[in-house]
Amino acid sequence: MEERHPMFPTLPAAHVAQVAAHGRRRAFHEGEVLLAPARDPLRWFVVVEGRIDLVRPTVDGEELVVTLGPGQFTGEVNMLSGRPGFVVVRGSMAGEVIQLERDELLSLVQTDGALGEILMRAFILRRVALINRGGGDVVVLGSNHCQGTLRVREFLARNGHPYTMVDLDTDVGVQELLDRFQVGEGDVPVLICRGTVVLRNPTNAQVADCLGFNDAVEQTHVRDVIVVGAGPAGLAATVYAASEGLDVLMVETTAPGGQAAASSRIENYLGFPTGISGQELAGRAYTQATRFGAELLVARDAVRLACDRRPFTVYTADGSQLKARSVIIATGASYRKLDVAGLARFEGAGVYYAATYMESQVCGGDEVVVVGGGNSAGQAAVFLAQTAQRVYVLVRGDGLAATMSRYLIRRIEEHPAIELRVRTELVALEGGDRVERIRWRDRRTGVEETRDIRHVFSMTGATPCTAWLGGCLSLDAHGYVNTGPAVAAEGHGVPRWTLARPPHAHETSVPGVFAVGDVRAGSVKRVASAVGEGSVAVSAIHQVLAE
Repeated sequence: MEERHPMFPTLPAAHVAQVAAHGRRRAFHEGEVLLAPARDPLRWFVVVEGRIDLVRPTVDGEELVVTLGPGQFTGEVNMLSGRPGFVVVRGSMAGEVIQLERDELLSLVQTDGALGEILMRAFILRRVALINRGGGDVVVLGSNHCQGTLRVREFLARNGHPYTMVDLDTDVGVQELLDRFQVGEGDVPVLICRGTVVLRNPTNAQVADCLGFNDAVEQTHVRDVIVVGAGPAGLAATVYAASEGLDVLMVETTAPGGQAAASSRIENYLGFPTGISGQELAGRAYTQATRFGAELLVARDAVRLACDRRPFTVYTADGSQLKARSVIIATGASYRKLDVAGLARFEGAGVYYAATYMESQVCGGDEVVVVGGGNSAGQAAVFLAQTAQRVYVLVRGDGLAATMSRYLIRRIEEHPAIELRVRTELVALEGGDRVERIRWRDRRTGVEETRDIRHVFSMTGATPCTAWLGGCLSLDAHGYVNTGPAVAAEGHGVPRWTLARPPHAHETSVPGVFAVGDVRAGSVKRVASAVGEGSVAVSAIHQVLAE
């Protein structure tokens, strides 16, 4: 990274004085290590005198990231999330720094708007630069044609964690790296964590544990609110709850963003006239939430909700028991699986459920198929058409008017590389380790056609993620969570509403448990609607906590 404003700004004397009031001065000598990520808790420094180097450990030694002088400061977004940093802070010219612990920095950011804006901007720009240059503490060895490699890369990317990709198919010198860590090519994908730990085809939870994603999260005390699911609805609920002083923990299976993170560009969300990617929107919301003190427990599956007593308990797959006085269910919905033989074998190896930059790299210059007629399918088709040779959009119905926004329909109709196939369904996937051919059927004539297409993007309807609730809450006939007036009308085998007051608009059949976003029965399946529901639920939670 090169030193430049506003990524590495110099604070004026007045701001340095404000920082000094929150921290403590510390002298250092040349060569002294002020912070080593593997050894020390998170700390933040502002240089008063002398100079410090930020050095990134690498497989081959270390790399100088930047040298900071008087008025400049360390840190990036990990200071807000509490995750371990990437760099060693070392004195290069003896002097003095002001040192703040992470809690002290969070307090400073939340109470001083002007200084907080400078720090937030710098932190975010530094993380973006790290991601763009693969400047993190992770090396992924794998192949673009490997199911596991795509999963691990997506997990890191969606969690905003920079990494270096070593492509086993094309990169020179890979064998030397494999030999160094005694890894066979059959172990891919391989993740080298912090230069020393080698994980062979790791689960997302193993990656999160190795990188310390959850190390700073306190999991034993009773929270005001637990938000299960970090899609737009969950993120909005978390931001509003934390900004109003509630103690909030988000629990997320994969990464912030939910289904919205799979959208390459959202163009009908208020305030973004040129559009914004779902992943970028989620990243901004997550940073906003951590700024207000909320915490995220990532790569943890919620498997059961104990709702028969307070505080409520959310059980996760790793055995954790998370307790809170109120719960917001924001687990959303997942795309339905195509009814095609052998589908599971090709997921991540020719069949995809997201159309982001990563997937576009895999299928650039090829023909692709997008199955589905909703906005997500339309956004995927338009995005993929930028790099694909041709995009076929398959819909079972007579057209798109009933399910897709008009602006997307118009783009599909006008794009020369997109071909809409109505009344058409995918019936077969063929290939060895990955998809090599597909077959579709014209539902009017019954005629089937085989094409040498290796990439299928499935975005067909949705199924609510409510199986983990285990009969705890009232659900509608399709498995969505009943809220508000629907609670009194439908019991579906669970206890009916018993309080004298009626349930709040987004409250479930259990007082104090709320449902927002796509998982809620009757919700409008739009990002803006999900954000609104998440924020509205918080106002009701204040009333519930006061009862």
